[in-house]
Amino acid sequence: MRQGRKALITGIAGQDGSYLAEHLLSMGYCVHGIIRRQSVAENQNSRVWHLGSKVTLHYGDLLDPFSLRRVMAAVLPDEIYNLASQSHVRISFDVPAYTIQTNALGVFNILETYREVCPSAHFYQASSSEMFGTSVDADGRQRETTPMHPTSPYGCAKVLGFNIVRHYRAAYGLFASNGILFNHESRRRGSNFVTQKVVKSAVEILRGVCDVLELGNMDAQRDWGHSQDYVRAMHLILNHTEPDDFVVATGETHSVREMVEYVFGKLGLNSDEHVRQDPRLIRPQELPYLCGDSTKAQEVLGWRPQYTFKTLLDDMIEGERARQGA
Repeated sequence: MRQGRKALITGIAGQDGSYLAEHLLSMGYCVHGIIRRQSVAENQNSRVWHLGSKVTLHYGDLLDPFSLRRVMAAVLPDEIYNLASQSHVRISFDVPAYTIQTNALGVFNILETYREVCPSAHFYQASSSEMFGTSVDADGRQRETTPMHPTSPYGCAKVLGFNIVRHYRAAYGLFASNGILFNHESRRRGSNFVTQKVVKSAVEILRGVCDVLELGNMDAQRDWGHSQDYVRAMHLILNHTEPDDFVVATGETHSVREMVEYVFGKLGLNSDEHVRQDPRLIRPQELPYLCGDSTKAQEVLGWRPQYTFKTLLDDMIEGERARQGA
């Protein structure tokens, strides 16, 4: 049905962008992606290099409207997936101005370009569970109607981006949707995110490369899913009969401590012997709990996660062991 349709993915070189590109290619899409110029060229497309000429890459930046206009006018996409952002919550406290510019002003820049260049396209915005912050409904879940009380520059910027999308949808009649995605990981996750940090360090400890893993708040609880499941939801959201906002989550919450114990146990290691808490890694304002209710996405879109918490971690462990030769 989608054979020959053109998709433009910002952040295609990221975890989600690479899986989304593969998913769209499997359905016959012509896939274009925007990457930012980096001094180490290998870092720019390491997650999509295996796709070769199957995808067309363009240099651009959400903070450079001229580059967005150039790319969008050249591609004239049918679908736009805005996945680019400053994606690390803890680092947003270190670079708050850059985070707000990229994750809020950047959304405005691409929306305005989309409105002027190809307004008939469908637009997806990668929104985040961090927007909810400390706000939780009485049943312990967070859903589309839950108030938003973010606890980080990242979360605050994402709220603004979320609301700009809703405004453009209402004001200009654009097919612009938000996917409110809870934490999602994979073997392609960056090593400075806690899941990959735990998996990578545990395999290094198994190999005798290091002996200690330092973490921040080990009692933080998150709703963790797999990126491959979540990019399927992105496509379903963008191809729904009308633009709307959807929570994408597993509905299960686990602590960092649980994750550490499972990963180390899977490798035959005792986490108590190797894991230490480093106060420097604690956020200035901690977010203790996230748990999503994806009932709307399941009932309206027919989406279901295929990975569990354990099979997600198993996949990450397998990928890291293969990478390190362990």
